Amino acid sequence: MKKIECIIKPFKLEDVKAAISDLGITGMTVSEVKGFGRQKGHTELYRGSEYQVEFLPKVKVEVVVPAEKVDQVIQGILEGGRTGQIGDGKIFVFDALETIRIRTGEKGREAL
Repeated sequence: MKKIECIIKPFKLEDVKAAISDLGITGMTVSEVKGFGRQKGHTELYRGSEYQVEFLPKVKVEVVVPAEKVDQVIQGILEGGRTGQIGDGKIFVFDALETIRIRTGEKGREAL
């Protein structure tokens, strides 16, 4: 099993969710986060004063999938999350050593 985390632009969440759901992935965790990379924020005007916004709003999506679905899920995230502009985000893939459903105690693939 693998855990896939991606950081995407907030308005692309529904597109990514649809792409992952179409692959039969039934669960995900979504968190609102802030951060910056090469984008380094931007400047805004507020009441005539210019100020620097360093941390931009993003969304972190986390899913755990069987190893054989990793490439499909990554492709779905790429297609759903891409705008072609700087700041589209990143995808991270980790080994998931164990998954346990708390309600039933099921382990491994059955717990997904």
